[in-house]
Amino acid sequence: MWSEEPAPEPGHLERATEALAQTAGVQQPLTVIVGAATLWVWLPGPAAPDTGPLSRLLDPLPGVRIAVGPPARGREGFRRSHLAALTTQRMLARLRSPRRVAGFDDVQLSSLISQDVEQADEFVKTTLGDLATASPELRHAVLTYIQAQCNTTRAAGRLYTHRNTLLRQLDRADRLLPKPLEDNTVKVAVALDLLQWRGSD
Repeated sequence: MWSEEPAPEPGHLERATEALAQTAGVQQPLTVIVGAATLWVWLPGPAAPDTGPLSRLLDPLPGVRIAVGPPARGREGFRRSHLAALTTQRMLARLRSPRRVAGFDDVQLSSLISQDVEQADEFVKTTLGDLATASPELRHAVLTYIQAQCNTTRAAGRLYTHRNTLLRQLDRADRLLPKPLEDNTVKVAVALDLLQWRGSD
């Protein structure tokens, strides 16, 4: 947990810690003060906190960000979870991501392929072509479709849209992609996943 402000508002990190504990259903987290703008926080329990509600709880705390490691057992698990959270934090910084909360399970793939930012940018550009600069809504629709195992009915349900609307979006995406989506699904999914973490230049 850290603040982008070198001298954060007093109490902001503590309030963010309370929000994190509340989301995880934990009474007393273990907290280590790393610096004026950084805390390390460990939570007991079998599951990681839900990053969706946590992100909303941070709305009144500008500048505060949280990187969440996966749950793990024992001393070695304690260490692995901490290192995963640090990896998540580094990826958010490397990609200048606007996201305020991220879990390691969500960013693991993008973290691996973005170690070299220039190569990652080239991969996105050559894989997505003009889709890379299309509207976020169109890119989200394509990624949702792929995550729904290319099932238009299921994807339309997740997007709360009509199946025909999604089909039109997929047709538009195919015209923007260098290769048809059906011939390059895995690479397109990876590139879109990376792009959703990317900040604007």
